[in-house]
Amino acid sequence: MTLATTVTVEALESHRVRLTGYCYRMLGSTECEDAVQETFLRALRHADRFDPDRGALSTWLHRIATNVCLDLLRGARRRALAVDLGPAAESGDLGAPLPPETFVEPMPDARVLAPADPSEQVAARESVRLAFLAALQTLPARQRAVLVLREVLAFSARETAEIVQASPAAVNSALQRARAALANRPLAPADVREESDPDQRELLDRYVAAFQGHDVAELVRLLRTDATSSMPPFAWWLSGAERIAAVMTASDACADDRLVPIAINGTAGFGQYRPDESGVLRPFALLALELREHQVAHILTFLGSGSRFAEFGLADRL
Repeated sequence: MTLATTVTVEALESHRVRLTGYCYRMLGSTECEDAVQETFLRALRHADRFDPDRGALSTWLHRIATNVCLDLLRGARRRALAVDLGPAAESGDLGAPLPPETFVEPMPDARVLAPADPSEQVAARESVRLAFLAALQTLPARQRAVLVLREVLAFSARETAEIVQASPAAVNSALQRARAALANRPLAPADVREESDPDQRELLDRYVAAFQGHDVAELVRLLRTDATSSMPPFAWWLSGAERIAAVMTASDACADDRLVPIAINGTAGFGQYRPDESGVLRPFALLALELREHQVAHILTFLGSGSRFAEFGLADRL
């Protein structure tokens, strides 16, 4: 096999989803798609540097992608969730919006999760949970890369060392430090999106009916008592089922809104449509719901995300 026939556009495209997922976990934002595009451009520009006899194309591409991500992360602020930024709010006053780069951004499953065996799907979906991504952002960039490469993408220590341009011993040391850091901020378990689970389908159907019907009592039943709700780009967030339900129903702003299911960050979610001045339902916000033990544990409402509906397979009107 010659170098010219190894690094082709078709060959690169076969790695797009896996690379997008890697860059997304590294960056926590939609910049991941620009990072992948830059990776492909560099790969085509320097195709003569790839030797298939020395390693796999995937390893070489992840090395390029790592360098691209490290460049983007240099000097960048850490992305987070609202619950990481301060205490829960006492009222429904959202305050002032924060810059978009403050928050981890959502992504559709299809963009970042490559097809996997059923036995691997749960772990893959866990690895794009918004809470997990926010935890990753607390790690130094190289530790983050090593952890994702070794424990999410299953590269060997030798391959990872080649990708991050370090010794296997340095890679193992970075992995241990990354594991220790994440162990100090353990994530609460969550139910991954499982379309074949009838109990989960029923829960989501009940949530939609309660939301659209402004049924406070039903919302309280569906939320965990320790549930949280946040609305990026605001630092505002609420804690507790009673408070969340009260705030959600205190206003008639959502009176005619409708929810359409989507696959978002390995969990259940919705596109929220709101009527415009002529009564046509238009994209308003993307929602991600973290579920735990068949109740809603966290509601993330990404305000101002209507322009991204097409990425999630949603129409521009309902």
